[in-house]
Amino acid sequence: MYGRLPLADVLGEIQKTGAGEIDIWPERHANHREQIEAIGHQKFAAMLKQHKVKLGILTHFDLGPFDLQAEMKVAKRFGGSMIICGSRGPRDLKGDALKAAIRQFIEKIKPHVAAAEEIGVTIGIENHSSSLIHSPDSIRWFAELNASRHLGIALAPYHLPQDSGLIANLIGDLGKNLVHFYAWQYGMGCHRKLPKEQELLQMPGRGRLDFAPIIASLRKINYKGWTEVFMHPVPRGIPIMPTAAEVTKEINRARQYLEKCKDKADGEATH
Repeated sequence: MYGRLPLADVLGEIQKTGAGEIDIWPERHANHREQIEAIGHQKFAAMLKQHKVKLGILTHFDLGPFDLQAEMKVAKRFGGSMIICGSRGPRDLKGDALKAAIRQFIEKIKPHVAAAEEIGVTIGIENHSSSLIHSPDSIRWFAELNASRHLGIALAPYHLPQDSGLIANLIGDLGKNLVHFYAWQYGMGCHRKLPKEQELLQMPGRGRLDFAPIIASLRKINYKGWTEVFMHPVPRGIPIMPTAAEVTKEINRARQYLEKCKDKADGEATH
């Protein structure tokens, strides 16, 4: 969200968004993971303490699901508890072939899940559109076949049909297999340069996707994980808004919309 802005500037904004943790990405989407290495782990830890922020997640689509073990240890070193990546495998399978491929993926990732359990972190698999686990059926098969609490789905509505009822039902199907939720919708996409007001349609409360049934479904399964307000700018690596303060303002606008959705769900649950 903050692109390649200096970590010191970004960490100073986090509490203003109502968050206490940060999700760190590497190039090409940002360079904060690289910035940590440049300033050194000791200085980064001091910066986290100074700004009263915790590292929650390291996201690593660059490494994929089978090369995460070193980064698990880095995450844990700073108090983080999750690594997020995509899955591997063909994306166009259906039926029994799809189920078999997901079973094979879960079997292949077992040594890495065992390492995650030992270290004390969770691997979140985003349902990215270019990967094996991306469709509603593939996500449901994953939920049926996965047996580990240290492996789950980081659900991104952007990569699903923009149907709030379908997404809400999918959350119910996932249950405990849902370990992270991106508050992110398709809008007009994120692969071509658009006027800023159209690019921002990915944000909750701006595009057409109604998050109220989705938030209600999260409440129904007693979801306790992170909800991350999210979008991709074009080109990758720039902040979603020109300044850090403007990024924070846009995150807070989306957060306030999500709070209204939560209030609506809470009200409906009492009737």
